[in-house]
Amino acid sequence: MNVISILTAFLTLLAGIGVFLVACTMMSSNLESAASRRLKRLFSHTGNNKLVGVGIGTLGTAAIQSSGAVTVMVIGFVNVGIMSLSQAATIIYGANIGTTVTAQLVALGLSGSNSLSTTVLFAAFAGIGAFMMLFAKNDAWKKTGGILTGFGMLFVGLSMMANAMDEFAALNSVKLLLASISNPLLLVLLGAVITAIIQSSSVMTSIAITMVVTGLIALDQGIYLTMGSNIGSCVVAIIAGLTSGVAAKRTAMIHLLFNVLGVILFLCAAFILNLLTAGDWSFGTIFEHLFPAAPQLQLAMFHTVFNITTMLVALPLTNSLVNLACRIVKDQPIEQTNEPHLYFLDPQMLRTPVVAIRQLKAEVENMAQLALQNYQRAIHNVTTLDNSERELFEQTEKQLNYLNRELVHYALLLSDKQLNRFDHQYLVSTIRTVSDLERIGDYAKNIIEYADSLRQQEVRFSDYALKEIEQMNTLIFGLYEATIQAYHKMDMNALGLANQIEDQIDQLTDEMERNHIQRLSLGICKPQAGTEYISLAQNSERVADHLINVAKTIRDLQ
Repeated sequence: MNVISILTAFLTLLAGIGVFLVACTMMSSNLESAASRRLKRLFSHTGNNKLVGVGIGTLGTAAIQSSGAVTVMVIGFVNVGIMSLSQAATIIYGANIGTTVTAQLVALGLSGSNSLSTTVLFAAFAGIGAFMMLFAKNDAWKKTGGILTGFGMLFVGLSMMANAMDEFAALNSVKLLLASISNPLLLVLLGAVITAIIQSSSVMTSIAITMVVTGLIALDQGIYLTMGSNIGSCVVAIIAGLTSGVAAKRTAMIHLLFNVLGVILFLCAAFILNLLTAGDWSFGTIFEHLFPAAPQLQLAMFHTVFNITTMLVALPLTNSLVNLACRIVKDQPIEQTNEPHLYFLDPQMLRTPVVAIRQLKAEVENMAQLALQNYQRAIHNVTTLDNSERELFEQTEKQLNYLNRELVHYALLLSDKQLNRFDHQYLVSTIRTVSDLERIGDYAKNIIEYADSLRQQEVRFSDYALKEIEQMNTLIFGLYEATIQAYHKMDMNALGLANQIEDQIDQLTDEMERNHIQRLSLGICKPQAGTEYISLAQNSERVADHLINVAKTIRDLQ
């Protein structure tokens, strides 16, 4: 081979890897979008049964063809306290098993007769899917087309990689170079590093399979590269954990410990096997005997056996792994900061829209709580003229303004992702909801200013007025609880209750205005407080209007 041929083979390999990576991303994003609601329900069924957790992780990863996406989802759920570390660990075990499906598909693609290989047959799905995406009007059909296109492109990339490997296999110098890398630890490290760089264990495993099939490396070398790819796959979880809380970091650490445990276990087993058989047997020879004349299947099956065996060993050690992760990632003192910030979201979650939308909902609910707290601080201030919480009020108001901007921006970023109709509609409603919650904060600020006016004039509301304000505050709190119940659980009964309470608030507002005018005429209330009292009643009614707007958003999501 001349220099041009070598360069062509290298560029073909690079192109094949690129096509394979794009195909993985395309298929994963479309599958994730199509199955997002089912995935949410699936993850919500995670209980304390460890095998159930493994099953959910396996099914979830097999469904969306991305262990990284499932792991990031799990980290997100742990980060907001929806899932415990033990539950997360079992799902991660299952995710590692589910990711072996890609290797089995690659092995299938490299099988077949010379007349019509399965690679060519499956690659044709790329064209079928592209036509569906181009001409289909229905969104579900477009997503199906995206899935088929990604599936077909997997085999287009695989074919390009295999062709490049054939070219390299003809070079004795390349063979000798690769043959010289026989140290298991070095091969594991090489597999981990390459996987960490490309952030896809599926691609690394697929490269190893094509190298074994074309004779570039021995089966044992491919086995150690594949083992290393499991460690390298943890980089996605580690990156996600770095930008999240302690619990998320511990989840990423469990993922790393699990894969390191498997590699150590199999390295020790390989060493013992070598000693007992005087070097005659290895994992490679075992799988060559189990699956003769099928090198692609030999490595794919080892990958599956490796992950299942590691799961079986790790399952009874789950609590120990959790405790070890907690020791490595220690509790951090909570940083007291007055600067506005997001509580549940970070940019890393945009990679997994299913998690990001759930976290966005948690952030909206937290914003609602902050808005209500400021309203209640304002009511306390205006009824007692106690200004001791004024600084906390101002900090919360800044936080509400910050959340208003950031959540709208985050929702817009999410809207560019592959989403199903329900999630897209939720993002549209979120932009309105965030605006409603920010307006509640504004009305609370108005009420604080009424308190300032009362202090300046050295007047107070009468006891009768204070009782009505307390009654209004109680109704507002009840409306808030019904609204959150409706919003969080999509509960139409809670929406009905919220509507009833909102009607009571409207009636109370009218009564407050009539009663106050009557008290002014009788001299019970001082005229200086009259304007502030009526404005307070009207502002409270508007707070109720914005709360009911939040509750009503669920009607568009049914």
